[in-house]
Amino acid sequence: MQAVTLPISETLKKQLGRVGVLFGGLSAEREISLQSGAAVIAALAEAGVEHVAIDVGDNIIADIKAANIDRAFLILHGPGGEDGRIQALLEFLNIPYTGSDVASSALAMDKLRTKQLWRGVDINGVQGLPTPEFAVLTQGSDFAKVLATLGGEVMVKPANEGSSIGMSRVNNASDLELAFQKAAQYQGSVLVERLIVGAEYTVAILDGEALPPIKLETDHTFYDFNAKYIADDTRYLCPCGLPAEKEQELKTLALNAFTTVGCRGWGRVDVMADAQQNFYLLEVNTAPGMTSHSLVPMAAKAIGLSFAELVLTVLRASLAVKV
Repeated sequence: MQAVTLPISETLKKQLGRVGVLFGGLSAEREISLQSGAAVIAALAEAGVEHVAIDVGDNIIADIKAANIDRAFLILHGPGGEDGRIQALLEFLNIPYTGSDVASSALAMDKLRTKQLWRGVDINGVQGLPTPEFAVLTQGSDFAKVLATLGGEVMVKPANEGSSIGMSRVNNASDLELAFQKAAQYQGSVLVERLIVGAEYTVAILDGEALPPIKLETDHTFYDFNAKYIADDTRYLCPCGLPAEKEQELKTLALNAFTTVGCRGWGRVDVMADAQQNFYLLEVNTAPGMTSHSLVPMAAKAIGLSFAELVLTVLRASLAVKV
């Protein structure tokens, strides 16, 4: 990775052109995207890059055309922003954009199919990447049997949402049915995973490299929406405290998970570790948060990149994108 540092050259400014920051959107993660977008806009202003803010709504095609942009910085979260739809629109309009392409965005947004891919991939002769055992819940599921099969304690989540929206941790059949009803309000299938009890880590990927992992600690039942975006008592440890060889193992796993899905540019991979320090992949985020509580900026800071330099490094990667 060759990171962008400030101040940037006039040549790079010219190459980047007029940047449209696409943020907001219509998903359940709209408020977080508004915060992320505001931070990215401030960073581009600091760097002197010409830009325009585009709050994505029902008239997005007309809004993009009216903005007359040369490329897009995508900081939309959730369905409509991370699932390939906005990426497909930008490709139709011949506008390069940050982050993963149509296919990998759609795949990464679907936690179920991402896990199925991870389980089937061959990495250097080793079959499958580790991810917790799982099942798909429906109204007709035998909730007691599913719970027993997955070890008696599970996480329930909508397969196509992010930011821990609609998630529940349960250990009995009646609560599992209630958790299913909660998650079923959202788009896509409902996924249930065996609970991994142990440390939680996240690994940012930037321009083909895994950044230093961050260990997450919370007093909440799990790292939920409140712990991610509201609470001030969530603890972020970077360095993460792992021995050097385990940290490298984690970084390699995260990068393999990211590239297996076909992702590019930047993103974040979430991982759990059990008591024996075995790692289990949870999901890939192709447009992670860029708020005051967000994790990718923390990892970038650990390698000496300011927030503005992180934004510019993400943006410069879009120069290699062909649409």
